[in-house]
Amino acid sequence: MKHVTQLTTGPLVRKTPLNLWHHTHNGRMVDFAGWEMPVQYSSIVEEHSAIRNAVGLFDISHMGRLQFRGDLADEFLNGILTIDTSKLRVGDVRYSLVCGKDGGILDDVLVYRLPDRWELVVNASNREKLIDWLSNSAGFAAIEFTDATLHTGMIAVQGPRALELLGRVSSLPLGEMKYYTTADVTLLDSPALVSRTGYTGEDGFEIIVPAHETERIWQKIMEEGSPLGVIAAGLGCRDTLRLEAAMPLYGHELNETIDPLTAGLGFAVKFNKPEYTGKAALEQIRSTGLKMARVGLVLEGRRIAREDSPVLIEGEPVGKVTSGTFSPTLQKVIAMAYIPHQFSSVGTKVEINLRGAMVAAEVTGLPFYQRKS
Repeated sequence: MKHVTQLTTGPLVRKTPLNLWHHTHNGRMVDFAGWEMPVQYSSIVEEHSAIRNAVGLFDISHMGRLQFRGDLADEFLNGILTIDTSKLRVGDVRYSLVCGKDGGILDDVLVYRLPDRWELVVNASNREKLIDWLSNSAGFAAIEFTDATLHTGMIAVQGPRALELLGRVSSLPLGEMKYYTTADVTLLDSPALVSRTGYTGEDGFEIIVPAHETERIWQKIMEEGSPLGVIAAGLGCRDTLRLEAAMPLYGHELNETIDPLTAGLGFAVKFNKPEYTGKAALEQIRSTGLKMARVGLVLEGRRIAREDSPVLIEGEPVGKVTSGTFSPTLQKVIAMAYIPHQFSSVGTKVEINLRGAMVAAEVTGLPFYQRKS
């Protein structure tokens, strides 16, 4: 008999295992995707700069953590993901998309291959939608599925001193881990899934631990990181960091009307593997050519281009901004937008309508910022 575990009950606004810590350390709390989360503690710029130059910790326990077990788990996931799971070795992590039949993106996810299971880390805003969609997908009845989100916590340690910091709390050979790899380990006397991954453009690790151990482990990492300049960081700087690194955010650059090829994520779409949901639609998009493209923009002046700000060429609206900010690292106003593919070349001059004021901008290459290897 199929065994399915779903831990989806809880309050209307959920709290992570670190909620009390955030409140007692001046976290400015907001409702984010149904979770009470810290947007900042000090200032977004201070937290952003700490992660670019030293190290910071994020509570990312709101992210969905879905587990798949059984002999047919690989086959099931290969039928719903745009990457080829048959190519993954134990310990590999890969970025992938889950698409609908029309090629629109249902979610962007990280896929983990482990000795006894597969895991997907999914966006908080899409977790329940994705579980419902998965449960109605062919082959689901033949696997064992667990939604582990509510009985685990997840911590991101990000920045150029992340490895040094974790070396203070563990003797594990984390320096030998390559980027986008993962392992089940014991960390601070607790079982933990440690991955060399992140969403900031910096080196770093993401750690999944039992919910009841999360605060203890977070506190110990914070204490040991004090000499290194560690700082707790909120969603505000997580957004500015990922935007500098040109990492798309679901609900902004990605949604069910955008396909992976248009979004510039073709590296995560494999066409030389068996059928998967959305493959035929994506093959059609590839064969007919892209109509729109995700581009980077650098704006003149200091005014920030907000989401949905119109992008114009020669006075005619051609697209819209999806995300914009003032880059603390580059000291420039940057944005991402979708515009017609024929206008997506670097150097193309455009204008952005900021509440009636026309601001000059230029298409630039992505990412805006790339760390030194």
